[in-house]
Amino acid sequence: MGKIQDAGKSIRTFVDDVLGEMRKTTWPGRHELIGSTMVVIVSLIMIALFVGICDKVVAIVLRVLIRAG
Repeated sequence: MGKIQDAGKSIRTFVDDVLGEMRKTTWPGRHELIGSTMVVIVSLIMIALFVGICDKVVAIVLRVLIRAG
């Protein structure tokens, strides 16, 4: 029973620490959150386009090399 009680105390301490840290957290406002979200979406689109273009170029190069061989 001692181990179970110790585990319960450890869990309780962990939860209390998490709640204490959550109270210290400053959350972004709506405007900042929307701005950050737009940055992420635009970045993802740019990376997707870059990877897509690289994929097409590599596919064309490989197709040319395979036909030449």
